[in-house]
Amino acid sequence: MKNVQVIDDARNCSYDIFSATDEDFYALFPAQGQDIEFIDDFIERVGDPRAKDICDRLWSVRADKKGVTGIQGTLFYGLEYKKKYYPTKREREMVVSLE
Repeated sequence: MKNVQVIDDARNCSYDIFSATDEDFYALFPAQGQDIEFIDDFIERVGDPRAKDICDRLWSVRADKKGVTGIQGTLFYGLEYKKKYYPTKREREMVVSLE
């Protein structure tokens, strides 16, 4: 199982962490070293039915943050403006400043 943190644009967002099977994780983050994904890119890549199936499974396995050992991926919802900071979809290659 791999841990995925979900970050959305809600004011009350709790930045939940969910556990994904390896198969679902690699569907979400298919490129080698990829640990960032945006929900619209994911849906466009795999299609609505498959994305719904994967997300339904993901939402069913919420992890307790206090017991999590590592976060292997981050899934963004409704934060399209952040794409410019993650052109490679790898957190360690995040663009810190675009000025």
